[in-house]
Formats: sequence, structure tokens, C-alpha cells
Amino acid sequence: MGRLSRRFSRPFSRRFSWRWWPRGKNKSADDAERSFERFQGGDRRQLLQALSAMVGGSALAAMSQPAEAKDASELPPPKRALTGRDEAGQSVFKSFDVTPMVAEIDSSPGLTFYELYMTEGVPGLTGLEPDPMLKGTKDFPGPGGTMFRLISYPPKRPEGYKPPPGVTFESALKELSDKVPGMGDHFDRSAPGMHTTDTIDYGVVVRGEMTLELDDGKLIHLRQGDCIVQNGTRHRWRNPLPEPCLMAYVSVGGKRS
Repeated sequence: MGRLSRRFSRPFSRRFSWRWWPRGKNKSADDAERSFERFQGGDRRQLLQALSAMVGGSALAAMSQPAEAKDASELPPPKRALTGRDEAGQSVFKSFDVTPMVAEIDSSPGLTFYELYMTEGVPGLTGLEPDPMLKGTKDFPGPGGTMFRLISYPPKRPEGYKPPPGVTFESALKELSDKVPGMGDHFDRSAPGMHTTDTIDYGVVVRGEMTLELDDGKLIHLRQGDCIVQNGTRHRWRNPLPEPCLMAYVSVGGKRS
């Protein structure tokens, strides 16, 4: 057994407690001794609380460190699992890979659309339907249709950032519409970034953070896991961090009244 086994045979609380109480904080030796006795007496809840506080403090300290700027190309592209049925009617995986419809916007490096799936009208649910993304994509679905996509937004641009040579606001919108047909038509020329669609959009922050601005100028700050329901309202997205933000959207086509 030896010294090593004798060392670990001592109660954990005795080995832990001398590190826990600070010195020179007006704590008497009697106070410290009573604290040791509570740990030794089986007060596991207090011990767990102490450990949780230490771990939580370390996590907060790590989170408070300034984030390093990252390029979206450093992040692995998300995969899409597509299910269906075989000829016997059993459920099967038809694919598990990056969607065949990925649109990278060169005029805004890092802005990438992962077009995952879309439907028009009432889906048949036979499981034998071909992957609709093999035929390309569109901006938003018509009434009753759906669109499922991920969008990777580039990091916050540093002060003094300039777009790639030759890029203008109009040329950027044209590229957007060329790669995601019709997308650029929804943007307001008088207020860059503001746009409106005839859809209800369910959005979730998958990774990173995002701010959302509406007509009244108010902003909300969305963190990882936060959600938004966009009821066909005019809005603008901005990434506040020096790292990419990945958001998931399901858009349901509606009729504006």
C-alpha cells in the first residue's frame, strides 16, 4: 500500500478544507475547526456547493477573456441527415452529408447560406420524394410552403474595413439574388441591411451571438440558444462579436393582409 495509499485513504474533506478557507480574513482558529468538522461530519451539500462555485468561477473567468477573430472557413460545414423510406416502406437514411446547396457570398466574405430543405403546399410524406435541393433553391416559400436553412454570418468587421475591390451595395444585392434567387429583392435600398419578407420565420442562434433591430430602432441581443419569431416584420441583423454566428431558420410562407 505505502505512502500513496495512506495519502488517499484520508477523508477528502480534510484534504480539501485547508485550501478552501482563506487566511487573514478575521477567521479564528475555532471557526476554521468548526468548519472542518462540518465537512468531516458528512455535509456533502456544502462541499458540492463549494466545488460548484469554484468551477463556475473558472468558467466565467474563461468566458471573460477577449474572443479571437475567426474566419467562417475555419468552422466545419454543418451536415444534414436526410431521411426517407425504401421500397419496403422502412425508414432509412437517404444521406448524411453537407447539403448540395451551399451559397457563399463573395461580396461579404464569410456570409454563407446552407439551404437544407424546402416544401411547397402540403407535403406528400411518401418518403420517396427526391431531395428538393438538387434542383436549386429560392429566397422564401410561397403561402403554405416552408424553407429550412442555416446562415453563417461573418464576424463583426474591424474599424476601417472595406469590401472586396469593385463591390458596391447594388452588386452585392445582385450576387445575393443570383445565388439565392430573389433574396436581394427583399432588402431596403434606403436602409442597408433592413429587409421584409412575407413569411413567419422561426430563428435560433446555434453558435455565437446576434443583435436584431426593428423599425423603432430598438435592439435585442441574442445569445446561443436564444430564439426569435419574426412575424413578417422589417428587421436587420448584426453580428456583435469578432467570430462567426451560425443561425437556423424555418420560414413558413404567408399572405400579407
